[in-house]
Amino acid sequence: MKRDRKGLREMNYIEELGMRAKAAKTALAAASTDQKNQVLYSLAALLREREAEILDANQKDLKAAQENGMSSAMQDRLCLNEARIGSMAAACEHMAELEDPVGEVIGGGVRPNGMQITKVRVPMGVIGIIYESRPNVTIDAGILCLKSGNAVILRGGKEAFCSNQCLVGLLREAAAQAGFSQDVVQLVERTDRETATMMMKADGCLDLLIPRGGAGLIRTVVEQATVPVIETGTGNCHVYVDESARLEEAVAIVDNGKTQRPSVCNAVESCLVHQAVAETFLPMLKAKLDEHQVELRGCDKTREILGDAVVRATEEDYATEFLDYILSIKVVADTEEAIDHIARYSTGHSECIVTESLENARTFQQKVDAAAVYVNCSTRFTDGEEFGLGAEIGISTQKLHARGPMGLRELTTMKYLIVADGLIRS
Repeated sequence: MKRDRKGLREMNYIEELGMRAKAAKTALAAASTDQKNQVLYSLAALLREREAEILDANQKDLKAAQENGMSSAMQDRLCLNEARIGSMAAACEHMAELEDPVGEVIGGGVRPNGMQITKVRVPMGVIGIIYESRPNVTIDAGILCLKSGNAVILRGGKEAFCSNQCLVGLLREAAAQAGFSQDVVQLVERTDRETATMMMKADGCLDLLIPRGGAGLIRTVVEQATVPVIETGTGNCHVYVDESARLEEAVAIVDNGKTQRPSVCNAVESCLVHQAVAETFLPMLKAKLDEHQVELRGCDKTREILGDAVVRATEEDYATEFLDYILSIKVVADTEEAIDHIARYSTGHSECIVTESLENARTFQQKVDAAAVYVNCSTRFTDGEEFGLGAEIGISTQKLHARGPMGLRELTTMKYLIVADGLIRS
């Protein structure tokens, strides 16, 4: 830490952003729902009006990504187009329609001594978010924090810097149009590792830090941060195809989970297949996944059925979130073996069983420890919008405070309001 000649500590770059955010947060925390919604409606309009400007900034990022050899799956995460910008604008309007959690009374009562206690939801304060190459996260994070009354400091990946700079500019413009300080939303404009470390150590400036990205990023933040952290999850997600499954339905669920958007955390990374249906199901699945050139990595039984085109799976494969057109496969004896495999390799994000057995479905949902456990449904639905929460800040795979899609309520804490008439404790 730098010190001046008098020995007093100088603020670093992130602390300077944090002090501005703290100065701006009070008015936002006290704002009415209508005032916050005005920001959201203004932002939706700006996103549509400035579409060309956003696309131009995004093209700069995409060009650099191509020159740097970024994979096609990761380029898809980075890419914005008219449809995605339209979806971001629609998300702003949907967020405005959602119930405001701030001020909600969640408990309380009157004590025998006459003391009135009310437990209410209040904003966290200043939230820091470290994320990677998805610029839509900039809008999702910004509008969630604004609607829940929190100032936010956003640090996106260098791959999306031009896109994020443009989008944060629109967020700040919308905030100013509604009468708020622009510093309720700030972008970390230095993408070096030092700024990430500063955020992890920004005690007194950040009330909460949320990492959203790959396993390496999340692990680093969890291990190094001294500020409170909510761990959003890597998604080593599984689909288990039970012996009673309707096999065409199972193929569709695995295909949707793997190939619709392979680079997201709720994509399927591993398929477990009951031995009784493996010889019928696996050729059906391979034929479908071949349409997307998905690389298969399987156990010996899988390779016996599908041939040498399947790479022999390793322990590391079963533990990996590929975020690509790669799927690991294992043939299992029964539901219990599938559950044991998931317990060993799952990251606790989203897991699915495809079955027509009510007993197996109930057992799977009871015993599998994950934020979202599905029966006959693609894991791709683990999403704030799909769950009716609006945008989400991430999928929490921890169990304290928040688990699963983190919407508005998960970005609030609580406060006790106590009223009495000259009461003193004896």
